[in-house]
Amino acid sequence: MSVGKGLFVTFEGGEGAGKSTQIRLLADSLRDRGLTVLTTREPGGSPGAEAVRHVLLSGAAQEFGVRMEAILFAAARSDHVEEVIRPALLNGTVVLCDRFMDSSRVYQGVTGNLEPSFIEALERVAVNGVTPNCTIIFDLPAAVGLERVRRRAAMAEAPAGEEVELDRFEKEELETHEKRREAFRAIARADPRRCHVVDAAASASDIAAAVLAIVEPLLSTGGDGPETEAAQ
Repeated sequence: MSVGKGLFVTFEGGEGAGKSTQIRLLADSLRDRGLTVLTTREPGGSPGAEAVRHVLLSGAAQEFGVRMEAILFAAARSDHVEEVIRPALLNGTVVLCDRFMDSSRVYQGVTGNLEPSFIEALERVAVNGVTPNCTIIFDLPAAVGLERVRRRAAMAEAPAGEEVELDRFEKEELETHEKRREAFRAIARADPRRCHVVDAAASASDIAAAVLAIVEPLLSTGGDGPETEAAQ
């Protein structure tokens, strides 16, 4: 990668698709090669955005409607981009992010039924010119992903006498989750240069190999480099 120009890779997909595991595995692999890697997530990733994350995932904003949720996601993304992602890219860091703009397109746009023009306007302001070089979409039947989420919740530690709660989006109906799966696949079809679909039902090692095969060619080219100038 050229000096001062990092690589921005985002990981997308439905609930329980295994994004977090694969980000960790890819980060370890890239660090073993001597690269500087930052792993981050959305909503969250910066102090301001993490505060908004709690409001969103707890469902506290749900009563105000999906439009308000979309605005809060955009506000969190803007803080994340300006405080964490852009500076890291300018320093030549490989940034691996669990969810980014495509999740808003799917969750608030497609299944939230918000008009595309509104989602596009929020996205333009929030990313402010910083877009992924590469997006890896983990494709998994919604029923399988939700079963993974439930198993994970059952195994998680919680205060005595309490259960680990599913978040605001994990609780939604199977039909909604399957619609999101199809929406992510549609995004990949519409933007095949940036987006790569990986079978998330495969073994963790096979998925990791597929992810590395996608990212590895970009390490020497910077994936043409992320746009890191503020939008005019």
